[in-house]
Amino acid sequence: YFHASRETLARRKEADRLKQTVKTKGKFSKREKPDMPPVEAPYVPPRLKRLAKGLPEKTVDIFEGMTLLELSRRTGESVAVLQSILINVGETVSSEFDTISVDVAELLAMEIGINVRRQHSTEGSEILPRPPVVTVMGHVDHGKTSLLDALRNTSVAAREAGGITQHVGAFVVGMPSGTSITFLDTPGHAAFSEMRARGAAVTDIVVLVVAADDGVMPQTLEAIKHARSANVPIVVAINKCDKPGADPEKVKYQLTSEGIELEDIGGNVQAVEVSAMKSTGLDKLEEALLLQAVDMDLKARVDGPAQAYVVEARLDKGRGPLATIIVKAGTLVRGQHVVIGSQWGRLRAIRDMIGKTTDRATPAMPVEIEGLKGLPMAGDDVIVVESEERARMLSEGRKRKYEKDRLLKAEEARTEEETESEEGFVRVELPIVVKSDVQGTAQAVADALKTLNSPQVFVNIVHSGVGAISHSDLDLAQACGACIVGFNVKGGSCANLSAAQASVKVFHHRVIYHLLEDIGNLIVEKAPGVSEMEVAGEAEVLSIFKILGKRRTEDDGVSIAGCKVMDGRVCRSGLMRLLRSGEVVFEGPCASLKREKQDVDQVGKGNECGLVMGEWNDFRVGDVIQCMEPVIRKPKFISSESGAVRIEC
Repeated sequence: YFHASRETLARRKEADRLKQTVKTKGKFSKREKPDMPPVEAPYVPPRLKRLAKGLPEKTVDIFEGMTLLELSRRTGESVAVLQSILINVGETVSSEFDTISVDVAELLAMEIGINVRRQHSTEGSEILPRPPVVTVMGHVDHGKTSLLDALRNTSVAAREAGGITQHVGAFVVGMPSGTSITFLDTPGHAAFSEMRARGAAVTDIVVLVVAADDGVMPQTLEAIKHARSANVPIVVAINKCDKPGADPEKVKYQLTSEGIELEDIGGNVQAVEVSAMKSTGLDKLEEALLLQAVDMDLKARVDGPAQAYVVEARLDKGRGPLATIIVKAGTLVRGQHVVIGSQWGRLRAIRDMIGKTTDRATPAMPVEIEGLKGLPMAGDDVIVVESEERARMLSEGRKRKYEKDRLLKAEEARTEEETESEEGFVRVELPIVVKSDVQGTAQAVADALKTLNSPQVFVNIVHSGVGAISHSDLDLAQACGACIVGFNVKGGSCANLSAAQASVKVFHHRVIYHLLEDIGNLIVEKAPGVSEMEVAGEAEVLSIFKILGKRRTEDDGVSIAGCKVMDGRVCRSGLMRLLRSGEVVFEGPCASLKREKQDVDQVGKGNECGLVMGEWNDFRVGDVIQCMEPVIRKPKFISSESGAVRIEC
């Protein structure tokens, strides 16, 4: 027992000694620093993960009086999460079967990152016939605005810069029969594709204007595509039938080949031959539009909150942000609170297209509203809310969602840019600040400038706004090294002087053709170009001279090619390429170039010379020597007859 206890005691002492010598790493153990100087390594940021593209955002339908449980089923979120969001925004519901307003439903959906589509019920409302909304579309310079001038006996085309429409115009035309039609005039230039799409989205009937002497053109086909995507009927107006080279039958044949089934061949699309200059055929066009409207049986809800659509927006120096809208349903009343996109306001005034103040706007009536806190985007929906607090809440929620979407798109574009740079593409950035007279034109100009992107130059729209060029725009352009594009805006003498002092390029234009041409030339000038080898000249070997070396052997000697320059010039600094029977047998530098026993840098066409190439001695009479020189190949600005532009590298 004594010996066993001594062994046990020895084992315990050994265990205690091991515990003291072996340090176990605890939760808060201090790491020992090595006695080595710190290594200064450059900071390498973590590589961004590529965002998943092509995943469509979820969109749900909401309506007035829906329950919280129904919204939970449509969005896929639990009722508890929706109730917690309601508490945060100051709304309370006692149970999941309580009804909520459509504004609160949209706010909840935005908080969880889901897009919404408002559904309006007409139950119990007064439904009355309404005038049709007609959009005039077609190729540039086919006479769309002149046709509308003939209908309303005014002259808008004369006031447009360059004689082409660059805005979306909305006005009501009273017909001799006593009825009225709301017309939308859209631009025909290729740069205003988005504006034509907005016109087709809000319209009931599309008038497709085709010049009888020009036929179907690219923007004509694009207008047909927009009308089909919006599921809108088409009425064809064949204009300029009074010109000597007019051929309406050819136009009808071209439209038929594009899938437009005209009434002449048993289809349902009406075609009317008109002349805007001589005002002929206008009564037939009116009859065709009213007949199409009767077939569609156009009716709208008159009472209740209004549903409207922004056609154009601009900034007035005295009245502030102004928006041209078309009421689709309901009645818009002065003094109501509205939310348009991410902007809100109280309607201070409603004016018709003549400029006369009115208290209310009925369906299919284009009006201009003022009283907004900011400038909305063309194409936004107008929503009437019950109070200023609700309008402010919806506006702030939409701004947060728009900013989140913008940051996601910017991060995705930055990731693509890094991927392209890793693949070997070197791109130079061209920042641009865009200012225009109206919001829709500013957006169209920015989109047109983005189409000039090329593998060598990236067009970055730093800012796009409405109004004259200000000092803040100059400060922004100077800070990021951008140029300023002013479209249909005036730049004061002070702004021009400040721009000259700050070395900021400012482009003032009123016609989209000239704007795209100037920016295209600027892109070509700024592009770094691609280095390529170009044939500077060709020489033919006429005789061969051999100089023996110290060993007096052919292997130790040097072969000199006696040549005659047949085309271009041969330079000593260029790369020589030896062709034999049309095949390249050697490429290398020029070791020596002489003419009449003197070293020269280059030999021109028609002269003879002696040439030694690097390590090549096997010359033969009849060989062709090409002189290659590096050149910087710049991209080209190409403009087509249809108005489309591109940068070709």
